[in-house]
Amino acid sequence: MKQQYDKWILFIVLLLILIGLMAVYSSTSVISPDMVEKYRKKGVVISQFGFLKKQLFAVLLGLIAMFIAYKVPLQYLKKMSIPLLVVSLVCLILVFTKLGVTAGGARRWIRIWPSTFQPSELVKLSMVIFLSWYMSLPSYRKDKFLSFAIPVGIMGMFQVIFLKQPDFGAVMSLGILTIAMLFLSDIRLRYILSLGIVAIPVIFKLISEPYRWKRVAAFLDPWKDAQGSGFQLVQSFIALGSGGINGVGLGEGKQKLSFLPKVHTDFIFSSIGEELGFIGVVFVVFLFFMLFIKGISIARKTSDTFAYYLAFGISIMIAVQAVINFAVVTGMVPTKGLPLPFISYGGSSLLVSMTAIGLLLNVSKMQSAKDGTEHRTHAMNKPATDATVSMPSRARYKLSADQQSRWQRGRGYRRYSKMKRT
Repeated sequence: MKQQYDKWILFIVLLLILIGLMAVYSSTSVISPDMVEKYRKKGVVISQFGFLKKQLFAVLLGLIAMFIAYKVPLQYLKKMSIPLLVVSLVCLILVFTKLGVTAGGARRWIRIWPSTFQPSELVKLSMVIFLSWYMSLPSYRKDKFLSFAIPVGIMGMFQVIFLKQPDFGAVMSLGILTIAMLFLSDIRLRYILSLGIVAIPVIFKLISEPYRWKRVAAFLDPWKDAQGSGFQLVQSFIALGSGGINGVGLGEGKQKLSFLPKVHTDFIFSSIGEELGFIGVVFVVFLFFMLFIKGISIARKTSDTFAYYLAFGISIMIAVQAVINFAVVTGMVPTKGLPLPFISYGGSSLLVSMTAIGLLLNVSKMQSAKDGTEHRTHAMNKPATDATVSMPSRARYKLSADQQSRWQRGRGYRRYSKMKRT
């Protein structure tokens, strides 16, 4: 039977990418003099289609990565779980070398010709693959503290490096992802609760940093300093409020005219809300919700432990990042830099997210092949009727002479019983 991937997942992802391309072009097609000067100082010449071309190139690379991830055998992926984790750690450390790129007061990227790459995106996918392998090991014991301490220790190591960049958004998303997968593995709840108690003073310590506290204060009352620390959030509210039910029209938004910072990256959801209105944002949220539901459905159907955790982990990874982005632009959590998967401008997030979807399709393909095998086995073992009864093939069933005799006697007994009843 030909193996079939889940076509709905592919359709949803391609639709999200299409929405993202339209939103990126709409939010970057108008080039202000300030933007031209800003990029000129970096030695970059921008044009009306400049950002769209780069995003299209990232989509092309993402499609290639998605196809490779779809084709890679999951058994081989298990063997690569630790090497991938090591590679992501090395890339994360390279941020602090000459290859590192600083932007907006943070050092989160490495220079890879002809663009840059954000290693924190790779870390999240590598962590999902590693945890899926680790929790599927026969030696993994959900009642042992060591089984909990190892992944938490690895998570903590990455989070320390994230904080050095700094990238509090990556710290938060990786923490939620790791704890969610450990909870899913049925690890003892008291271990997770103890980690939460230990994390509380650490979180307070991090929030007490001056620039983070300004973000918290702006989150609590952005209108108090609408021209300062609360400017970005206030402009996001204005964009979402201006959209109304139907939006002002695609390409007609005003917040992209140097009002809303990062409108094509972290706050692209606000731009969609302004131009496509409440209907547009609900549709985007619905697509992410359906993607999550389909991913969970694939995980629940598979009988392979590694594939089960992998499908769940990928679904959680994408959903967590999307929910945090929604919460940031609507003022439900303090502002932090996290792109909206498949939609925000940026090659790193798009490339890693599409690779993750390729792995999810890979799991769905494996499930399709299993269903086909079960269907054939069920049809083969189904009792035959009198009109179509036949002896099983010896090539498939190597029966002894005594077994054949018992089968034939049973066949005759069934015919006799049927005649007697009639």
